[in-house]
Amino acid sequence: MPSVDVLRTYLEMRAPDALRAAPPPASPAPLVVRRLERPTVEEYRALYAGVGERYHWRDRLRWSDEELAAHLALRSVMVWVLEAEGETAGYFELKRHFDESVEIAYFGLFPAFVGRGLGRFLLTRAIEEAWALEATRVWVHTCTLDHPSALGNYRARGMTEYRTESYQTEI
Repeated sequence: MPSVDVLRTYLEMRAPDALRAAPPPASPAPLVVRRLERPTVEEYRALYAGVGERYHWRDRLRWSDEELAAHLALRSVMVWVLEAEGETAGYFELKRHFDESVEIAYFGLFPAFVGRGLGRFLLTRAIEEAWALEATRVWVHTCTLDHPSALGNYRARGMTEYRTESYQTEI
């Protein structure tokens, strides 16, 4: 497999009032963001693969069903889905850490929903949900393998960079 150089960028938000919210885009049907109270391994794998396949997300695909089920059962892990036009359009996963920060661990849209302004809206909702957990800060990392608009969306919502790192990975 060929390897590529990747730049990972870490971003954070230190106060809820730093959020520059994006409204929901015009849609023929209401947009619904709802928490999956007890996502199954199968539901989660479909979300993860459906969003992440184009961006070479592999980490969670390597986990056994038991490992993934244990992760999803953690009280510190929460998964939300975006429904648009009666279909699942994307999702985000929040993880509360020991320091009471909340990480946007995974975030993205299914390919059919990219380019409609839904990413701005969904990221706004992810940040709002993170702050609702009384986070000390909200943070995320993205990389050059993610959608080209990802970094710009994080910045546009008010997140600021605090670290970068380079690594190589096989694609």
